[in-house]
Parts: sequence; structure tokens; C-alpha cells
Amino acid sequence: MGMSIPQYLGQMDIRKGVVGLATGAGFIYLLYKAIRAGIKCQPPLYTASPICIARECTGPGERALPQEAPAPEASSVGGPKGLAVERERHGRDSGELRRLLNSLEYKQDEYAKSMILHSITRCVYLLEAEASSCTTDDISLVGSMLDDKDNSVKIQALNTLKAFSGIRKFRLKIQEHTIKVLELISTIWDSELHVAGLRLLNSLPLPDYVHPQLRRVMPALMEILQSEYILAQVQATRLLSYLAQKNDLLYDILNCQVHSNFLNLFQSTQPGSLLFEVLVFAERLSEGQNSPHYRVVKWHYNEQSLHEALFGDESRLADRLLALVIHPEEEVQIQACKVIVSLQCSQDVGVQPSSCRPSYSYFNSGE
Repeated sequence: MGMSIPQYLGQMDIRKGVVGLATGAGFIYLLYKAIRAGIKCQPPLYTASPICIARECTGPGERALPQEAPAPEASSVGGPKGLAVERERHGRDSGELRRLLNSLEYKQDEYAKSMILHSITRCVYLLEAEASSCTTDDISLVGSMLDDKDNSVKIQALNTLKAFSGIRKFRLKIQEHTIKVLELISTIWDSELHVAGLRLLNSLPLPDYVHPQLRRVMPALMEILQSEYILAQVQATRLLSYLAQKNDLLYDILNCQVHSNFLNLFQSTQPGSLLFEVLVFAERLSEGQNSPHYRVVKWHYNEQSLHEALFGDESRLADRLLALVIHPEEEVQIQACKVIVSLQCSQDVGVQPSSCRPSYSYFNSGE
């Protein structure tokens, strides 16, 4: 049957539209299959890269599911049955932590070691049973990373030791690294390293044999306290508050040199978390110098010492404390009142801990 040229071209346009429509539908279908396959796709059971504990893993003796297999069903507790955390919850060891520790023994670049240590830290917090089954050799392995040349590896190793310190049986072993940690925070000026190291020290009872090292690093701790990195300041203050309760370290702390603007730490513009910690520190120092064993000695302090900044003749600590009594945060108010009471008690018992003249403050008049 004959067709005119316009009729033929019109029919060709229709066919092209149908073909284009079919091709577009096919493309959308293929795209849908690709996305669906991507959702179903599971990472390999083990690779050389750092392992995320949230990935789906097979249990001991199980075979990894092929890539085309359906994803695991959601468990009744709200997550895939293959998660390492879920396996431990059901009493099954995922082996995740052990694989990470084993991989740490092989030669890795700095980035890989840092990421593996980060994953180990997460495992220790989330997989309690697996963490408890680790050994002191594992602690030594992690501790050896403190000697790595890369600061990020040191920081992650400190975080991992902090995680393990929550397990009682490892604390003595972790204490063996205390001197190394003190060396790191006193010789490397890195705020993140300071936070990680101080958090670890604050999680441990510090043995008496590290007191000589603590005396040597006291100036560094005081510098961190006066830095502008709030997290490091808070951790340094907590450690110093703890050390202020040690009879043989109190004078070393009080005689430590501080900046002329040290009392700026007591300004109401400071974050409440830092204000609370420095007020606790001031209270501990006041109580310590009021104790009978400390009062029997006539101590001498240098002019730029912490003692003179807080309790000396020219100190304006009283002004700062009275301003903090009306601070918006209640715990700061209460702690400021505690310091005021402690200072008043010091005057009531006639304490003159400095070789200077008795200091004047608003509290002398009983205000």
C-alpha cells in the first residue's frame, strides 16, 4: 500500500516516540535494579581496610552470604541480625574485636593504624564481653602505639586505653603507661592529644611511684589549664584537683608559676563546665593548706605562684567569687559558696600559709 512522503515521515516520528518511550522505561528499570542491588550489596567479611563494627558480619563457622542474597531480616530488637552488637547481645562472639587487634599487629600505614585503633575503641565500648576476653598482651600492643611517630596514632591509642580502663582487670596494666602518657602531654603541644591523655589519667588511680614525674610535668599541666581549649582545660583542672589531695604534691601545685591573668578563669563569662572545675580546684587547694599537717610548715612561695594568685595579698579572688554567687548555673553558685566558706574557715583558724602579710579580702569583715 502506497504512502505519501509526509504520511511516511509522520509514522516514523510516532515509531521513534514509541521506541524512545520504551528505551526510557528500560533505562529507569535498569537504574532501579542497580539501586536495589546496591542496597542489598554487603561488604566483604574481611578486607585490609579498617573495619566498621556496624557492618553485617557472619558468626563463627558461618559462610558469608553471596552478594545477590537478600539482606538479613530485621531482628525484634530493632536492628539487622548480622550486626556484631546484636550477635553479642544474643551470646554469640562476632570475633570483630579480635580481628581488629590481629590486624593491628601487621605493618600498617599511619592512617590505617589510626582508623583500626578508632574501631577497637568503639568495639571495647559496645562489645563488652569480647572486650573482657582480651588479654594484657592486647593492652601492651595498644600501648606500644604511644611510641608511634604520628600524633593521630598516639591520640587514638590513648582513646583505646581509656576505653579498656573501664574494665577493672586491665587497670594495673594500663597504669604502666602512666609515665609515658605524662611525657606525651608535657612535651607535645597538641590540644587533642592533651584531652585524650588527660582523660586517660583521670580514669585511673595514679600510683605513688609516678609522683616524681608529676612534679616535673606540673608546669605543663598549669599551662594547659591556662590555654584556650576548653576541653583540655577542664581535663587538666580535674587532674590537678585530684593531685591537690595528695599531701606530698600540694606545695608543688601551690608554688607553680601562673600567668598574671590567672583569675580570668573565674570570670562569669567562662563556660559553666570550666568554672565549676576551677572552683572545685580552688576549694581543694584551700582545704589542703588548712590541713594540720600543712600548717605546721612555714611555706614560701614565689611571687608569680598559684598560691599568691589565689590567696596572696594582692589577690582579687574574693571579687570573682562574689560575682559567681549569682551565676545563672546553680552548680557554679553552690561551688562558689563552698570556696567562700573554705576561705572564711581559713581565716577563722588564724592560718597564715604565706610568708607574706595576712591577705585582705571581703571575707575579713565577715561578709
